[in-house]
Amino acid sequence: MLTTLFLACLIGDLLIRYWLARRQIRHVLAHRDTVPEAFVGHISLHSHQRAADYTVARCQLSMVERITEAAILLALTLLGGLQALDLMLGHLIEHELWRQLALVGCVLALLGSIGLAFSAWRTFRLEARYGFNRMTPRLFITDALKMLLLTLALGTPLLAAILWVMGATGTDWAWWAWGLWVAFNLLVLWLYPSFIAPIFNRFTPLDDPALSARIHALAQRCHFGLSGLFVMDGSRRSAHGNAYFTGFGRHRRIVFFDTLLSRLNVDEVEAVLAHELGHFAHHHILRRIVVSFITAGIFLQLLAWLSTQLWFYTGLGVLPQLGRPNDGLALMLFMLTLPVFTFWATPIASLLSRRDEFQADRYAVSQCGPAPLSSALVKLYDDNAATLTPDPIHSAWYDSHPSAAVRIAHLHDG
Repeated sequence: MLTTLFLACLIGDLLIRYWLARRQIRHVLAHRDTVPEAFVGHISLHSHQRAADYTVARCQLSMVERITEAAILLALTLLGGLQALDLMLGHLIEHELWRQLALVGCVLALLGSIGLAFSAWRTFRLEARYGFNRMTPRLFITDALKMLLLTLALGTPLLAAILWVMGATGTDWAWWAWGLWVAFNLLVLWLYPSFIAPIFNRFTPLDDPALSARIHALAQRCHFGLSGLFVMDGSRRSAHGNAYFTGFGRHRRIVFFDTLLSRLNVDEVEAVLAHELGHFAHHHILRRIVVSFITAGIFLQLLAWLSTQLWFYTGLGVLPQLGRPNDGLALMLFMLTLPVFTFWATPIASLLSRRDEFQADRYAVSQCGPAPLSSALVKLYDDNAATLTPDPIHSAWYDSHPSAAVRIAHLHDG
């Protein structure tokens, strides 16, 4: 029964993704030669066509990547890959915790290698073709090694602790694992601004007195306490621009990509930042963190039950080892297959995210008016080659932000 359900969901996942991708490609290409009326005079036909081609290329690559992931998933589950790996490690490693760590590590290394290959292709072929990539092969490899070491340093102790809890705390292990997960995420949130982010990027204090004064005034109006304004060297890796705030409590800071500051004027930067502060004012970030913790708790309780059911293993192509703990095996099966069963929730998450974006936009308009944010968004759409004519159904399913035309119109109508 589980095998049939799993295959049905996986095939449905692939078919819906393919259908949505084909709709997106057809719709974007059908409108490739005409700039939407709302953007005439602001975005050239050449830029509009470049955005269309970039969108199509990204859709095509994403489908190749998803088909590859599905093939690997089938190989690991129903075709016996995970079973063979578990048996092999059982013969090689006697210590149970190390055996289970090795199992999870081998699977994550395989998936990470495939993801890295697609990331390299995306960076050096797709992004480079459209003028976005500024990363050198050396920097790409250095980033990958840093990420690997950081994952090992932070992830290995967490994984070991969760596996130990699963085997040592009886039927209540899910609550202990959930507490570890929450504590780990809060620790990362605290470490990220001052310790993790600087491993990959250089952050320098904002050296623009006029802009700094405007931002501090805006933050004061929004009751947002600041510990600093920083510029990040995003141009080392990409031509894409952004801004965000990070940290919490007394350690909150605002970070601008240098590519963003080079493109927008002071009024537009203030408007973009007002939008980000709108997320803070409406408690979007806090709500998402709380929802993620609640969701993690629910999934851990589900895993705690599934891990005791023989059909959970056999239905996904694995026979648990008798007389030995199978916690690592259960954890990997759950992590591998969960996205297949939850893909259908994507449009709900996207809808809620777009609702938050509209709220943040209204907040920015209340602080700065519609014109600066509108002009900033048009520049960002142009610079980032974001399509102005996405397929409505594709957009409703995937997009976390409203489409360009809808968003700009909403700024002036709302």
